[in-house]
Amino acid sequence: MKTMTENLRVRLAETTIPLGPLDGRYRGYVADLVDHLSEAALNRNRIHVEVEWFIHLADGMVVPGLRRLTDAQREGLRAIVTEFDETSVAELAKTEAVTVHDVKAVEYFIANRLEDLGLGHLSSLVHFACTSEDINNLSYALGVRDAIQEVWLPAAQKMVDAITEVANTAVDTPMLSRTHGQPATPTTLGKELAVFVHRLNRQLRRISTQQYLGKINGATGTYAAHVAAVPHANWPVIAQDFVENLGLTFNPLTTQIENHDWMSELFDDIARFNQILHGFCVDVWSYISIGYFAQVPVEGATGSSTMPHKVNPIRFENAEANLELSNALLNTLGSTLIESRWQRDLTDSTSQRNIGVALGHSVLAIENVIRGMGQLDVAEDALAEDLETNWEVLGEAIQTVMRAEAIAGTPGMENPYERLKDLTRGQRVDEARMREFVGELGLSDSAEQRLKDLTPHTYTGLAADLAREHLSDYEPPR
Repeated sequence: MKTMTENLRVRLAETTIPLGPLDGRYRGYVADLVDHLSEAALNRNRIHVEVEWFIHLADGMVVPGLRRLTDAQREGLRAIVTEFDETSVAELAKTEAVTVHDVKAVEYFIANRLEDLGLGHLSSLVHFACTSEDINNLSYALGVRDAIQEVWLPAAQKMVDAITEVANTAVDTPMLSRTHGQPATPTTLGKELAVFVHRLNRQLRRISTQQYLGKINGATGTYAAHVAAVPHANWPVIAQDFVENLGLTFNPLTTQIENHDWMSELFDDIARFNQILHGFCVDVWSYISIGYFAQVPVEGATGSSTMPHKVNPIRFENAEANLELSNALLNTLGSTLIESRWQRDLTDSTSQRNIGVALGHSVLAIENVIRGMGQLDVAEDALAEDLETNWEVLGEAIQTVMRAEAIAGTPGMENPYERLKDLTRGQRVDEARMREFVGELGLSDSAEQRLKDLTPHTYTGLAADLAREHLSDYEPPR
């Protein structure tokens, strides 16, 4: 007799309940990736590549006996791609259950539709001289390219824009810096956020110029079958024209597989973007923790199941975790995909099926940061109070002014660092004591006045100017 738990397990296993969170709890945030990196999208792209190869060979009359297609035939072939739907997915799955080979199932799927287009006699032109990797590498390149350009990059730029918006509101807001977690030279909150804007946009610029490589040169990259069948054709040129007409960059020299180096480059860049963003989330979480940011409560939301006062920084915590998951996969993909045993092994086949998962966790993190930034208010009172209780941070300014005075010939400026160290290290110094100390130094009148006018709130150097310049002048990739 089965226990209640065992019965429940059977019932759940028989449903379509998703196993993973990206297809369940977080589906709404990552659904756009399904159109590019799901198994169904991969098969649609395979059909697209096979159909375009068919058209490319026929219209180029590459093989003796071929004639250019009619407009209706060309349109009908491409309709196989544009009309790909759930019924098509089911048909392919049924065929693959027999062939036990996904690309062969795609070949049969297309061949079965040629008769209605008056092309039944050209069924042998489908998948002509191709190895499966010829189709797969191009299909993945198309899927990854479109996922990056149409989903990931727009989301990432929207997030950077959200950070930029907050940075602009706080560009002049003075803030106590911390180095090694200890009070340090003040900055502005906007400048600290602008640093991340600059770093993230630099990575986006790299990612936006990524090349997506492809090849279609046969079972060992030698065009051997091509030349055996049609020796007079210039197959490398035919292949290059085809790959470039797909909107990809031609890789002229490979083994059976496209080398995947471009994938490794791309995934490394995205992982670096993710890691910079992870650092941003940690910093913002910490600013929230010490009260520099106040979180705007979401009406009806619960921060803690037991402590009613809490508004937890869940968006940034969620983002941190998903960035870590994304990078775990991206780092594995980046190192695994650039190796293959001799001409071919299938480690890349199962690995590449996780590209959507890797990007999905990154997109989910990005969406959380966008939402999190929209729930932040700059707590200017808390920032000001922190500065007011740390007058000792002016020690750096005073000892540096003393150094300049010594160089200019002002007497009594010996050992400036040591004198400020004695005054400030490990102890609080209030405004009155700091001004008294400055008055006792014997500085020139202009230097003494500059220091007496200086406060922790105004000791921010060029922070606001630097932030304003880079936030306004930088043209992010679109």
